[in-house]
Amino acid sequence: MSRPPTFTPPPGVDALSLRTVRGDFAALDARPAGEAKGTVLLLPGFTGSKEDFIALLVPIAAAGYRAVAVDGRGQYESQGPERDESPYSQAELALDVLAQADALTQADADTGTGTGTGTGTGTNAFTSPPPHLLGHSLGGQIARAAALRAPAGTFASLTLMASGPAAISPPQQARAKMLTDALAVMTMAEAWAAIQASDPPEDTDVDGDALRERWLRHSPAQLIATGKQLCVEPDRVTELAALPLRKHVISGERDDTWPVPWLDDMADRLRAHRTVITGAEHSPNTDRPAQTAAALIAFWDADT
Repeated sequence: MSRPPTFTPPPGVDALSLRTVRGDFAALDARPAGEAKGTVLLLPGFTGSKEDFIALLVPIAAAGYRAVAVDGRGQYESQGPERDESPYSQAELALDVLAQADALTQADADTGTGTGTGTGTGTNAFTSPPPHLLGHSLGGQIARAAALRAPAGTFASLTLMASGPAAISPPQQARAKMLTDALAVMTMAEAWAAIQASDPPEDTDVDGDALRERWLRHSPAQLIATGKQLCVEPDRVTELAALPLRKHVISGERDDTWPVPWLDDMADRLRAHRTVITGAEHSPNTDRPAQTAAALIAFWDADT
């Protein structure tokens, strides 16, 4: 489980609702002081939330990019059904991402600010440059699915952060199955107590009550559906490699969800830029945020 340093947006980061044709999504939005070089859309991983990127947002904005991190459907502060798994199929979640991207590239003609808080359907809207897309862990596989079904030019680039070529490693599959089986018979509160008893929390600056609150606000159907997805995801690297899209694979130097050699091989097959963050594990965004932000910015700047 990811552990962001805080759940409180720092100065310069706004909490807002990103309105799209597929519904509203809770978001954190950091804007540069001047004209933006571009926009970055950040998707969190399994059991995570937009706050997993909170330490990256200000550095990204300071480098000239608007950074928007979202809670996906049924994650934390974004609404979603609690028992129906069908809205959480990978295809549906990918369509959500395409709607989010559309909302970010459409701006109200009255203001010309590119807020991304409108529906993106008005005939008087103007179009901004396409966003860079980044997905962490499960978010990377959803981002990949979105990129594969997107019209050409929808995204400026794709970054897969600690997100591998296919299903998660066998030990992690066993853990995911234990969780999804538990959620089928337990309440979210009961499941949280069981997780804490079997997997004591690591040292962290964030309040444990905030982590529990985030967990309780997740939809159990979302967790069950996406946990199953992680265990059966096929290898789609060849399909992704065929897209004329700049790609970046970034990870920590250790990862037990998708072992680093798997990520190295995937980057080779994608002909992607490859970054390994020293001292980080499965969540370089929270383990080493300054180094991770610098690597991401350097990749995006190479295309400006």
